[in-house]
Amino acid sequence: MDKILILANSDVGLYLFRKELIIELIKHREVHIALPEGEYISALKSLGCKIHHVPVDRRGINPFSDLKLILKYAALIKKIKPNKIITYTIKPNIYSGIVAAWGNLPYAVNVTGLGTAFEKGKLLRKFVSFLYKLALRKADVVFFENKANRNIFLKERIIRKTQACVLHGAGVNLDTFSVLPYPENAIGFSFLFMGRVMKEKGIDELLFAMKRLRDENYDCVLDIVGGLEEDYQDEIRQYEKEGWIHYHGFQSNVKPFIENCQCAILPSWHEGMSNTNLECAASGRPIITSAIPGCKEAVTDGISGYLSEAGNADSLYVCMKKMMQLSERERELMGKAGRERMVKYFDRKAVIQKTLQKLL
Repeated sequence: MDKILILANSDVGLYLFRKELIIELIKHREVHIALPEGEYISALKSLGCKIHHVPVDRRGINPFSDLKLILKYAALIKKIKPNKIITYTIKPNIYSGIVAAWGNLPYAVNVTGLGTAFEKGKLLRKFVSFLYKLALRKADVVFFENKANRNIFLKERIIRKTQACVLHGAGVNLDTFSVLPYPENAIGFSFLFMGRVMKEKGIDELLFAMKRLRDENYDCVLDIVGGLEEDYQDEIRQYEKEGWIHYHGFQSNVKPFIENCQCAILPSWHEGMSNTNLECAASGRPIITSAIPGCKEAVTDGISGYLSEAGNADSLYVCMKKMMQLSERERELMGKAGRERMVKYFDRKAVIQKTLQKLL
């Protein structure tokens, strides 16, 4: 049987958002996955995957550790002899892409977002673009989660137009995330933020807007589900003591938190395609999110939620205030409109079929 080798930097996203794709691949190929240790490794094994532990330093560029990663990828590829390589996230994309291009091996690349490397100044951006050009020059297909990211790669001449394929992110499993009943006669208003508590996710703007609303005597709380950057630990703990933030940490099952909220919110600065927006919209919740590629696709502004200006706390505050001033019925109808949008455009089954057409 032909072999597929998947390379990624984390088991979490791979299992939560690509599980159904992996199940389909296993029907046709022997699937190997190379990635760091994690809590979903056993779950991936139970699907029928063969796991290879390869540590990946997800942050920053370190010439020594990155060279070691290239050599590990090269050794693993030589050992497995895959008929196709599939990569996710920047370091696996670049470093295994370089190995695959050098060896004239068939490979497919998933650009799940541009991240901070494309935001932190011209020098780093030029360097990352150069590495991507080396890595992607012979790729069979390069998947993007939004058109804006694809257009950047075309403008920078990293890829050819014939290589590019835009998907609706990973899509959303409409069976897993079915419509949840909207909270009735709730005491106070619950916003839900699902994501890592970090600057680039717009957490500063969100905290500012929350404090302003509470200063104006709006009865609202913020539930946070996700990891917590060290820089924000003291601040979040203080707001927990004050009673208007409930921090729940990372949760493998987010549905109870979606069910409890009246509005999901993600004021991120940049995304490939926000899975949390898709999950909350599919569950029938109105969304407030940034008017940027990777976020805005999930929302029809004024119909299924509101779009705010990224990095603008005042814009976010206005959207949150408008949402709270709607009637319960109006918010419920917004949630239904969001669900309809997910069914029409973001069904994971359709995304998988389009992906398989390019891979197999």
